[in-house]
Amino acid sequence: MDLRIENVTLVYPDGDTTLTAVDDVSLTVPSGTTTALLGPSGSGKSSLLAVAGGLTPPTSGTVSFGDGPPVFTTTTTRDAATAVRLERIGFVFQQPQLIPSLTALEQLELLAHLRGHRPSSVRDRSLEMLDAVGLGPWVHKRPGTLSGGQRQRVAIARAFVGDPDVLLVDEPTSALDHERGVEIIELVTSLGRRFDAATLLVSHDESTLGAVDATAYLLDGRLVARPAAA
Repeated sequence: MDLRIENVTLVYPDGDTTLTAVDDVSLTVPSGTTTALLGPSGSGKSSLLAVAGGLTPPTSGTVSFGDGPPVFTTTTTRDAATAVRLERIGFVFQQPQLIPSLTALEQLELLAHLRGHRPSSVRDRSLEMLDAVGLGPWVHKRPGTLSGGQRQRVAIARAFVGDPDVLLVDEPTSALDHERGVEIIELVTSLGRRFDAATLLVSHDESTLGAVDATAYLLDGRLVARPAAA
């Protein structure tokens, strides 16, 4: 399903005034494609990603998947947003955020537990995803024995294990060198295409983005053609 961000504005209180982090942004990411969101620090990239993922409610505007009704609005409850995230969105953050005591396989199986199912119910899917990210031989390894790139690959596999409609990725290469950064972007893009997820990816490094399908640029919270600072 497409990710549809429509007329989203996000305003924060800032002392006696307010700060507009996202200013009337509309953006569609087609299913099975990856759009990279670029812009200088403070331009609103992560704020827009937070709205798209139901982590922060918009001040105005909506987020929808496909042609269905909005999943996130100004009035969406916390419980409703949590349910959508759990069932329909995959996240990859700057840091892998793995649980130190769990193996790579157990990191993925945890999703089934959160959904109220037995971990074994997603074992085959979890093994498939770990193999897809090149970690087949390391499924029983814990994070402390994996490299930074391998930990990020576990996080990517975890994001896809629930077959999400939408994948949201926040600076996945910030802790990696250029070569590994390119590999991670290529991996995210190819898996998004393979599993038909609409992927919105925030990045600071345009040089790693050769595999993405489209780019969008934010400046002062607004979409622009291409800011010179990006």
